[in-house]
Formats: sequence, structure tokens, C-alpha cells
Amino acid sequence: MANYTTADIKALREKTGAGMLDVKKALDEAEGDAEKAIEIIRVKGLKGIAKREGRAASAGLIAAKVVDSGDGQVGVLVEINAETDFVAKNQKFLDYAEQVLTAALASGATDAEALAEVEVDGSTVKELTDGMQAVIGEKIVVRRVGCIEADNIELYLHRTNPDLPAQVGVLVGTDAKAAEVAHDVAMHIAAYSPDYATRDDVPAEVVDKERAIAEETTRAEGKPEKAIPKIVEGRLGGFYKENVLVDQAFAKDPKTTVGKVVEATGGELTGFVRFRVGA
Repeated sequence: MANYTTADIKALREKTGAGMLDVKKALDEAEGDAEKAIEIIRVKGLKGIAKREGRAASAGLIAAKVVDSGDGQVGVLVEINAETDFVAKNQKFLDYAEQVLTAALASGATDAEALAEVEVDGSTVKELTDGMQAVIGEKIVVRRVGCIEADNIELYLHRTNPDLPAQVGVLVGTDAKAAEVAHDVAMHIAAYSPDYATRDDVPAEVVDKERAIAEETTRAEGKPEKAIPKIVEGRLGGFYKENVLVDQAFAKDPKTTVGKVVEATGGELTGFVRFRVGA
């Protein structure tokens, strides 16, 4: 029987993020040698990458950072997924996420495909990800990257569970005047998840579809023909209030809108990015 204890299993599991059964098998094979067991986990993990491709990775974290640039600030959000919350809070996974975030900031990559090819310490982000899958034994995916540039950028990270890393991340770009309300707006975005910043950002095909649905619904209700255009526009307005940031009722004061809160500063909101793990 291999010479190791329950404490050894716990320590190796925390160090690698591998499952209980995998850790025990590796220690058995390594005859209790922890370093050799890590090598075994890594080798077996590399062989298992293809098998993990079809598995769901809906846990994970949002990594984010804002840095000064020559013309203002640049902010980046990266969503990295794993299969379980256990891995999401593992220190090795957290360190790996920081490497990926640093690569995203340094390279300016704006999507996951481009980021996968960025070099990190002599290897690519993809190779780094494959290696992390090998050690941890779970499917890991760099799902998406968001980047924003503005005079001022507010970053807000929200933990839906205090024992886990951030699950929601928001970047809000403003000019200098609107910076005073940027934090409150970022918190609002985290809670209310708007799809667009302004009505101009809503694609024409989306507006046309919503208008057609509103018209069809109104006709089905038997409303008078003359009243239909006004009712349709009212329902379209309801769509904007639900999905467009500046039209939403402000979280801290529902009697006003986000747009009016920003307008009161004399400044401007230039854009936002919001990620929620798995959404």
C-alpha cells in the first residue's frame, strides 16, 4: 500500500485542482511521492484533453483590469470557464487567469481566438490552457474577451458567492465629467444587464423584429386600426426601457433614468461591457 495520508490527498488536490479519485490513483502509482504524482496527473491530463472537449464548462471567473493609456484608459474583461466551482477558486487556476488577463492587456486581443495565439512566457495562451487542463483534469475555456477605451473607465466586479471569484464583471467608459456617476452606473449594469448603451446601438433588424411582434400582438388583441401605430410605438418604448441602458430606470432612484443621471453631470457615457460567467 502506498505511503500517504488523508492530509497528503488534500494537499495534492489543493495544489493541482484534480479530483479526489484522480489524486488517489496518482499517489498510488507514485507510491506516495507527491512530486511524481503531480507529473502523473499532468501526463494523464494531457492525454485526456480530447475527451473533455464535449463536456460543459459553465463555472469559472471574470478577470479584469484597467490601465492608463496615452489618451485615457483601457479596460479588459476576460471570461474563463471551468467545469466546477472547486477549480474556479483553486490558486493555480487563479494564477493562470491572471496570466491570460495580462496577455490580453499586452496584446490588445479583442476576441478569444486572437488571444489563444498570444505568446506567454515562451508558449501561447492556448498551450497554457492545455497545460492547465492537464494539471487540473477539467475542461478549461477562455470564452470571451471584452475591451473598452475611454477618458475614464470604471471597473466593477461582483461576487455572486463570497467563496468564489468574481462571476460578474462590468467596464463603463465615460468622459471626465460623467466619471462621478460611473461607479453607480457600473453597479446598475451588473444588476440590470442591459443589452445596449443607447437606442442608436440597437441593430435595425432587432428594432424591426420588435416592431413587427408588437404590431402582430396588437392586431391579435383586436385594437382599433387607427390606434395600432401609437400602441406599437408604446410597446417598442417598453422594449427600450428594458434593454437599453440610458432608458432603464436607475437602480438607486427608479424615478429617473440612467440617461438622465449621466446627463445631469454634463458628461457622456461612451460605452460599456458586461460579462457574467456562463451567461
